Amino acid sequence: MTTTGGKSVQTVVASTKHFLGNLLYERRYRVNTSEKLNLDSHDAENICYVPVGWRQLRRALPPRLLTERDVFADLGSGMGRAVLEAAGTYRIARVIGVELVPELHEIAQRNVAGTSRRLRCRNIELVCADLREYPIPDDVTVVFMNNSVRGSILATVLGQIVASRSRRPRALRLLYCNPVEEDAVLESGGWRTVRTITTRRAPWPYGVFRLYEWPADAS
Repeated sequence: MTTTGGKSVQTVVASTKHFLGNLLYERRYRVNTSEKLNLDSHDAENICYVPVGWRQLRRALPPRLLTERDVFADLGSGMGRAVLEAAGTYRIARVIGVELVPELHEIAQRNVAGTSRRLRCRNIELVCADLREYPIPDDVTVVFMNNSVRGSILATVLGQIVASRSRRPRALRLLYCNPVEEDAVLESGGWRTVRTITTRRAPWPYGVFRLYEWPADAS
């Protein structure tokens, strides 16, 4: 197979198509979410910003699974791509994005305010906060994480989810992209794996979406 700088031609072509597709999509909807960023606030537990692929949410979490009573929370929302995708895809009660870095939070605010995309959910809340100090709202039913935190921070976040469910027992879904600490998720509560989507050829767990459910009647 022909290679270019260690990469196959096939890989280069796929990467180019992906880049151009993102560029055209963002120009169409007047947003800016594509740039990968590693800022001073990012470290081994607060992971650098990498945007989730457009349209991948609906593959991993089909719209038919959600209703107007659901509330979607993106923990580590960056520039707001998943927030916009959720608001544009699902007819739900509310979408929340929580981001640690003020610069990314401000870009997300501009993206939400200036997008030309038709949003099915107009109730969007963007919060600039440290996830270690952010209590999960008790109406949240879907949590999304794009491998935004690891280690002790992830453990705290999982504890916040458990605490919220204890305050208000309900069914929960967790959509975890690049689930590098899946064991921590499964050990934190009554989660069960219900769906796995692989978006590209890459070593496990990169490019993988795992959807977990914690039924209302489970302990």
